[in-house]
Amino acid sequence: MPVGLGLLLDLTSRLPRGGASTAAAHSHAGLSAAATVAATAAAAFATSGVPLSARHLYGIPGFTVAHCDAGTAAGWNEASDLINELNTQIRDKIQQARTDYIQYPTKEYPSELKPLFSAFGLKNFTITTLRSFLLYYLPLVQPNPHTDSDDDEDLLPEAHEEKPVDLVTPFKNSVKQIVRETSIVTTRRVLERIAVRHVSQRTAWKLLKDASKSAKRKAARGMSTPQYTFCVARTTFRAHSLGVAAAWVVQSIIEVYRCFIRKPTKEDEPLPSDDDVQFDDADKFRMFGRKIYGITIKSCFSLVLASVGAGVGALVHPVHGQWFGCALGDVAGPVIAIIVFERMQLPL
Repeated sequence: MPVGLGLLLDLTSRLPRGGASTAAAHSHAGLSAAATVAATAAAAFATSGVPLSARHLYGIPGFTVAHCDAGTAAGWNEASDLINELNTQIRDKIQQARTDYIQYPTKEYPSELKPLFSAFGLKNFTITTLRSFLLYYLPLVQPNPHTDSDDDEDLLPEAHEEKPVDLVTPFKNSVKQIVRETSIVTTRRVLERIAVRHVSQRTAWKLLKDASKSAKRKAARGMSTPQYTFCVARTTFRAHSLGVAAAWVVQSIIEVYRCFIRKPTKEDEPLPSDDDVQFDDADKFRMFGRKIYGITIKSCFSLVLASVGAGVGALVHPVHGQWFGCALGDVAGPVIAIIVFERMQLPL
């Protein structure tokens, strides 16, 4: 509206001027100049104050500003070219980003959490039960050594009397082993959920990775033998660390029960019989600290040897060799730790 008014007054000022109407023409010229200034100010105000979505209601097409003195609509005439150039650049960047993503896709870190009580599943619990019972009942099946001397049998008939086989103690030990293994697996599931919640996605993915599948993927990359062994050992070290930590936590809880809750038996380390309660408590803490120290050393040996065994076993077979080497190193770790500390004459 203000721009149209300014244009109308500008056209009026350009009408032919006569002698009698000189004063009127001058008055029209003055009015035109004043109106031009007013229209320009009103246009500037309208351009700055009117919202962009409502400027078409006031005759303001986009960013164009009318200058009444020039009689033409001079504004941002190159705005369309600038917008087209920006659109072209944005489209090119998007296309380049898509091409780069296809050629170099971003690595994802999926964290697949297993069920919390997976240790109590039918398959896992059955395997754990069979392994525990075979561990303690197989030694009872060993045959007695046969002697060829009949004279000894006649002279000492009482020496060859068969002792009754104790089946209760292996059963108790098997039940304890089942409880221990299921507790370790459940504790590991809890540690996995803590890792997913409190560490980065990349770190959690490395801790929860399946080491056997990772060794199979690494075998297809064509690595050299030292590099492949090192990568598999490093991956196994990370993936096996939560299992070792869970075993350490469960064994520490068991030692707390043995040292502070359960009454000492003949099999345990004898405590000094003294009436002083403070001395007795100090000795319990000393024994507990020694137990925790031994558990920590054995766990470290187990983790390191499991990683080394997995790296060496992966050279034989990426999946089965890695798994067998890891299991063998895990079992041999505590035994080697005891042998090493005995040779060095250090307490363990």
